[in-house]
Amino acid sequence: MIETLPAAELDVSRTGLRELNRRLQSAAPGERLLVTHPGGRHNLAAGLDAAVEVEIDGHAGYYAAGMNQAATVRIAGNVATGVAENMMSGRVEVGGDAGQSAAASARGGLLVVAGAAAARCAISLKGADVVVGGSVGHASAFMAQTGRLVVCGDAGEGLGDSIYETRVYVRGQVSGLGADCVVKDLRAEHAVELGAVLAEAGFGDLDPHDFRRYGSARSLYHFQPDGRG
Repeated sequence: MIETLPAAELDVSRTGLRELNRRLQSAAPGERLLVTHPGGRHNLAAGLDAAVEVEIDGHAGYYAAGMNQAATVRIAGNVATGVAENMMSGRVEVGGDAGQSAAASARGGLLVVAGAAAARCAISLKGADVVVGGSVGHASAFMAQTGRLVVCGDAGEGLGDSIYETRVYVRGQVSGLGADCVVKDLRAEHAVELGAVLAEAGFGDLDPHDFRRYGSARSLYHFQPDGRG
């Protein structure tokens, strides 16, 4: 039987941010690391590109786990703007709430926010999955191109404004839809897809049929010379 090695502990209050990130970025695949006393610092665990596991024991500031590739990053507390921005692959989990622009331009991987996410969640999404246990703020999924945004709570004004082919699922109420975003049928294949995403994110107890699906009406795909598009 293979025993799991304990995580190496890194105290950022002693190492400083630059040395901490240098250590995380040089970690070998399979290595486990625990970051203590994060103190809401910005850019924690940014630029990781190996299959390592990083636990951040507390709150993080701007752009936590930005540009993540292959790593699993778990943040016990809240995060500020831009968590998992431009994530390529891997998994990022936030135990609390997220500030604005969570997973902006993320191309792959999975972001899970246990609490709520502020405005512009999943803007310009390019292929990642984003699951929010609470609600999201205004202009979420703005210009989202592909991927999936799953909101287990409510959504603010302007949801999916100028959306492309991202699929948005919302369990609660939507304050208002953005330009070219419409309600769509939740067909059997969508329920299966949504159920798999919810299970992977740790929300497998929720019924996919309690969600509504939103997406592009595709009326803005082509320029209209008479000013209609």
